Amino acid sequence: MTSLTPSRTRPTTHLIAYYAALVGIGLLAASLGPTLQGLAAQTGSSLAQISALFVARSLGYIGCTSLIGRMYDRVPGHPLMAGAVIGIAVCLALTPLAPWLALLVALMAALGAMESIVDVGANTLLVWTIREGVGPYMNGLHFAFGAGAFLSPIVVAQAVSFGGGITWGYWILAALVLPAALLILRVPSPTAPGRSTERSSGQSNLVLVLLIAAFYFLYVGAEVGFGGWAATYATRTGLADEAGAAYLTSAFWGALTAGRLLAIPLAARFRPRTLIAANVIGCLLSVGLALVWQGSAVALWIAALGAGLAMASTFPTMLTLAERRLHLTGALTSTFFFGAGLGGMFVPWLIGQLFEPLGPPLALALVFAALVVMAAVFAAIVLLAPGPKASPSR
Repeated sequence: MTSLTPSRTRPTTHLIAYYAALVGIGLLAASLGPTLQGLAAQTGSSLAQISALFVARSLGYIGCTSLIGRMYDRVPGHPLMAGAVIGIAVCLALTPLAPWLALLVALMAALGAMESIVDVGANTLLVWTIREGVGPYMNGLHFAFGAGAFLSPIVVAQAVSFGGGITWGYWILAALVLPAALLILRVPSPTAPGRSTERSSGQSNLVLVLLIAAFYFLYVGAEVGFGGWAATYATRTGLADEAGAAYLTSAFWGALTAGRLLAIPLAARFRPRTLIAANVIGCLLSVGLALVWQGSAVALWIAALGAGLAMASTFPTMLTLAERRLHLTGALTSTFFFGAGLGGMFVPWLIGQLFEPLGPPLALALVFAALVVMAAVFAAIVLLAPGPKASPSR
């Protein structure tokens, strides 16, 4: 490519647009956990039945992810992203009005599809915008996601406290999502890198690609499993009331947000694999604490804060690690997000199926098991690709 794209000359406006879009995705991602029991009552469903919402949203995400990456490689990305953001706002506004589980499942599937369009787009277009040294910016992007996820349960809790219930909570979230669409449409789409710049040898490393996808499957499964079921776990074990459980969820996402802010300078100083190794250890220690002291509200709060901090930079840092070893096209990014979507579907769904027959501790046990396997997969990634191919390690 011989000319600079507009995104290379003025990246700040693009960053603001992408960050605003990820705030919206965070608002969406953390909304389901604190409202799960309310949605169950709204549709007359059991917890096992309402857990189908996790599956529906993930299926929508996965189904769209398998196609959307190639679209970003071929057409301007910003119109796609803006349309998806508007769709998210509409579906959020309709969610508390759905009286039947089947209709709610359909809305969740649509939300998942549009979430994948924004998610894949923001991550891919950010790499195309910044190119070299994307690590701190990638952590900043996922900090924006964490900020939205932190605010979402607070919005729901405040809506419940003031008597508006989850209906007002969802409507406020919808209104907060919309401005991102306007910001995205105000800036030109970045251009995909030319085919001549692709490191084909990296793209053909199928084993590494599959391992990274598996890592994302386990990580997102653990993250969504903990964040989505922590509130229900707290109320069913008597460790918190409904409002307190919402604040517990917010504490988890708030710690994740703070951790991503802290990771921005760390990403410029330490190698990606070093940061991920520290994160994996922190996750295991935090969730393990709550698993050992199941009857302690203090242990659960420490686990929520510790897991949030430890998980904070894992997703963006693994994407940075992948960029240093593989050329990230939209299609390749979609492969990683496909794995993430599967994990976000399977682990929370499995928790929902076993929560009532086996008891609340099962939720923590499954999250911990996912983290253990994730640690093993990460070790395999490090052994397979110990260093970057194109540039020296930081």
